Amino acid sequence: MTTRTDAERGMRSAADASGVTTGISAYLLWGMITIYWKALKSFAPLELIGFRILLSVVLLAALLAMRGRLSQLFARLRQDHLWPRVFLASILLAVNWTTYVVVVHEGKVIEAALGYFIAPLGTMLLGVKVLHERLRPIQMASAALATTAVIVLTVSYGRLPVYALAMAATWSTYGLLKRQVPLQPLESLMSETVVLVPPALVLVLWHAQYSDSVFRSASASEFVLVGLTGVVTAVPLLLFAHASQRLPLTVLGPMQYSVPIINFLLGWLAYHEKLTPSRVVGFGLVWVALVIVTIDSISRARSSSSVAS
Repeated sequence: MTTRTDAERGMRSAADASGVTTGISAYLLWGMITIYWKALKSFAPLELIGFRILLSVVLLAALLAMRGRLSQLFARLRQDHLWPRVFLASILLAVNWTTYVVVVHEGKVIEAALGYFIAPLGTMLLGVKVLHERLRPIQMASAALATTAVIVLTVSYGRLPVYALAMAATWSTYGLLKRQVPLQPLESLMSETVVLVPPALVLVLWHAQYSDSVFRSASASEFVLVGLTGVVTAVPLLLFAHASQRLPLTVLGPMQYSVPIINFLLGWLAYHEKLTPSRVVGFGLVWVALVIVTIDSISRARSSSSVAS
């Protein structure tokens, strides 16, 4: 009995270690993708998104076909009447991807970081407004801090941080819709990108007529980077899917903050974007709000686990 228990613990420990490795790898790749889009900044953001969608569909279709799950996916989409929710999710995903690439191209990586810092707080707000969840006092304090941060940053930028708010809103709402689509990560992304194939094809063909398009002006190395957009999309997702099956959300959740932290550091240190004292204050308020929410979530998860045990 003891031997079997020790063996089970060893297997669990190995699974946890494997999950941590793949989880960190996924988030690091998502964070470092900023460098990837910076290397392609000479091309129009919409053209790049068009290529990303088309090449993602090709790669995802190949992966699902090799696993014998492609025909099953479309059969399930028809049977379960999931297309309306998939369509809405695809629009949100396209807007989020496009906004991110535009922000990187315009040299506003720090604002992109702000968007992903705010996103978890946006998710909390949707839980209250849409799912009718009740805010606890500690969550109300976090929401107040986040609102104050947006006001401070609006004054600092001299405008509302539109890109950051658009990224946060689309990502939070996308996450809400994903909860209502009972598909595995690969199947879900495949269904969403398939919906976007017609507009993506139009974007690529439309930009092809211009002298600065990918087809007319890209160097060999740039062609390679554009050709890898499907891989860049799918690989972090596969790593994340592996990690999510092996780690509790209390471990996986805080990892997500590595993405905006990497973007913040890249914008500040690598791309030398302006970081005024007022922006430091604004980001500081967001960070405090996130720390409060994270500690509260972990504490409640542990309490629930103890009760269940």
